[in-house]
Amino acid sequence: MLERFQLPTLLAIFAICCADAVVADDYLDARAELVAAYQAENYPSMLLAARRAVAARPAYPGALFNLSLAQTLNSDFGGALGTLDSLADRGIDFGATDLDEFAALKELDGWGAYAAKVAELREPIGSATVVATYDEANFVPEGIAIDKDGRVLIGSIHSGRLVRLSSPPDVLLEQGEGWSVFGMRFHPDGSLWFAGAAVPQLKDAGDDVGKTGLFQVDTSTGEMILAAVLPQYEESQVLGDLVIADDNTLYTTDSLTGAIYRYYIDSNEFEVLVKRGKFVSPQGLVLDDSGNYLYVADYNGGVFRVSVADGSMAKLDVADDISDYGIDGLYRYGDELIAIQNGSRPHKLVALRLAENGSAISASRTLAANLEQFDEPTLGVVRGNDFYFVANSHWNRFDRDNNLPQGLSGPIILKVTLD
Repeated sequence: MLERFQLPTLLAIFAICCADAVVADDYLDARAELVAAYQAENYPSMLLAARRAVAARPAYPGALFNLSLAQTLNSDFGGALGTLDSLADRGIDFGATDLDEFAALKELDGWGAYAAKVAELREPIGSATVVATYDEANFVPEGIAIDKDGRVLIGSIHSGRLVRLSSPPDVLLEQGEGWSVFGMRFHPDGSLWFAGAAVPQLKDAGDDVGKTGLFQVDTSTGEMILAAVLPQYEESQVLGDLVIADDNTLYTTDSLTGAIYRYYIDSNEFEVLVKRGKFVSPQGLVLDDSGNYLYVADYNGGVFRVSVADGSMAKLDVADDISDYGIDGLYRYGDELIAIQNGSRPHKLVALRLAENGSAISASRTLAANLEQFDEPTLGVVRGNDFYFVANSHWNRFDRDNNLPQGLSGPIILKVTLD
């Protein structure tokens, strides 16, 4: 997921809660009015716009947080606390207890109960085993795969390297052939496919920034077998994840334009399944048992089910106490969707149980949250009853000039048991 930054101040949080891809809908129109009113210190107009944004996207955490801020700035302290409390009930903490702008709420009778919920959300949940590490501080890992011998492969956003974490580690692609390495999957023929892009966070991306594609690698030799570059429909495109449907067919998401593509290996052709602008920022995707539907995680829109026959899409119904926003990686384990949520705090790994008809999420369980190794977890892979994932991508450590701080740890790969 692009556009990740640290959240040290209210303005930074507010900016992230207002950061979406450029597509037109009622929410984005209301959000634009909200931002303008906030900057002009016209707080009554900001509150009206915030309410319209929530009406357009009712359970979106960013919209609810912005509403709580608008309510506070308009001295509706009880309403603001109620809004923050509803976020806490969904397991979401934007750090309001630490922000001076919400100080007036601390005088309310309900503040203590809210603060207790937040304190509980900040406690570690679950446990995980460290299965692999790599000693390269600014690697910024995203994609992960496991080969038939159980060896972990990871790809870098910043350096573009593709590395097999054997002993010693084996660099399969140096500088990724000029691409950041995003989601990756092994094909039945044994080759590795990854979604790649030239993003601003890639060292020496140069004039290629905005280009993207799917790439096939022979992991026994490190040879790039095929580079299928997506036609340049928009100035900036990023294929961020992929799923392999069969020997000839892949599906992939463009997190910047909102499109979903079907790619045919034999003809080396991309076909539009979902048009650009239909999603805000689609990330992880996975096929259902039948192969007739894709489950797609829209970072700012929740989880959708998409027909592979015609691209029709429907938002999954979600229980009131569950949030399906801010999902990066998405996978399937039986009748559960395994999701990595890094779009809100706390970052966590959850299992979302699908209803029998597959059109709703009926329950959720947290597999891991707030673990000491966590620093923007991203993507993973299901292997048997275990789930392997990148614990510390450091995506959130890029500043606005795409520089990284000193002292970052190298990639850490964790494993949790799903059953």
